[in-house]
Amino acid sequence: MLKRIVCTAGLLAVLGFCAFAQEKPAVFARGAVLMAADTGEVLFAKNEHERLGMASTTKIMTALLTLERAAPEQTVTATHDMVRVEGTSMGLRAGDRVSLHDLVIGMLLPSGNDAANAAAVSVAGSVGAFTALMNRKAAQIGMTNTHFVTPSGLDDDDHYSTAYDMALLGCYAMRDPLFAQICASQKATVHFDNETHTRTYTNHNRLLRTLHGACGVKTGYTKKSGRCLVSAVERGGILLVCATLNDPNDWADHEKLYDYGFSLVHRRKLPSACASVAVFGAAQASVTVRPADDLYLTVCADQAQVQVRVFAPPYCFAPVHKGQVLGRAAVYRNGRCVAGTALLAQEEIPSNTEEVKRSGLFSRMTRFWQNQIQRIKGKRYAGRKSKIA
Repeated sequence: MLKRIVCTAGLLAVLGFCAFAQEKPAVFARGAVLMAADTGEVLFAKNEHERLGMASTTKIMTALLTLERAAPEQTVTATHDMVRVEGTSMGLRAGDRVSLHDLVIGMLLPSGNDAANAAAVSVAGSVGAFTALMNRKAAQIGMTNTHFVTPSGLDDDDHYSTAYDMALLGCYAMRDPLFAQICASQKATVHFDNETHTRTYTNHNRLLRTLHGACGVKTGYTKKSGRCLVSAVERGGILLVCATLNDPNDWADHEKLYDYGFSLVHRRKLPSACASVAVFGAAQASVTVRPADDLYLTVCADQAQVQVRVFAPPYCFAPVHKGQVLGRAAVYRNGRCVAGTALLAQEEIPSNTEEVKRSGLFSRMTRFWQNQIQRIKGKRYAGRKSKIA
């Protein structure tokens, strides 16, 4: 397989804005982080890397893995081992039949420990095997100061996280459309035993009813860990995620932090990037490609340098259809990819057999690669010359 050519769009977008930032708030939380969901930039931090208990906010990871690793419509029959767990419950009894989708509702709204256990065993075969998946996923996300022991969040000395890691998890989880839909629900109805019995649950997250733009994520509490809360708020196309651990005044703290965070940030549209891709087998030599969607970024500095890169194949074969995917545009900030979209062909290019016969497809491809090799050699020569100089 030919390696794709990476083309740099050749633009650095300097994004400025004028905002009247509020004074940095004081919060009661032992650990707190407010984060921009698209860039991962931290807007507020307090003891952000201190390892603390996270109680039932653990179920963010449990719910996410359940949705990622199994079909939501899959039916689970509850067993005694699944439902034999202390703490909050969705009311499962041995013999109840419920879908994994409804178990996720049971985790995220009433914070059912029985729902978390049932999903863990169903997905991985055992609680231990599921927590191994949780820790593997945490490492992939970048949660370097987190270790899971239970899928429900019951206290354990080896079950811990940090405000930074939980905010990171919240940002990641909110990218899953079904997860985001469920955790934003103020109420939801679960069907037991093939819809012969239903039960309606109310979301424990009070911010969904009191805070403008609130759309997630999960509450938590144990006597040892204290009150824990990961929340998400979207305003004007900007999504911020806040995590507080061991916070006796979490509702008020989150409101203050969002007021502060949204006073710092603006959403900026990035300049459109385009490229051309050589076309073989057509009268037209190349096709223009452009991003499928407008690209936006949350900006929270006086000036933010952003690089838009275009990743496109060096050539394609006719016919080319308008709207055909021919690569990807990606946005990088501080060396990290923070957004992206597909590159689409901007025109219809039919195949031309006469052109192929006249010019010779093999000859055109040969000339193309000869030109590419000459360009590479030229760059290497220029590099050697500059080093000698």
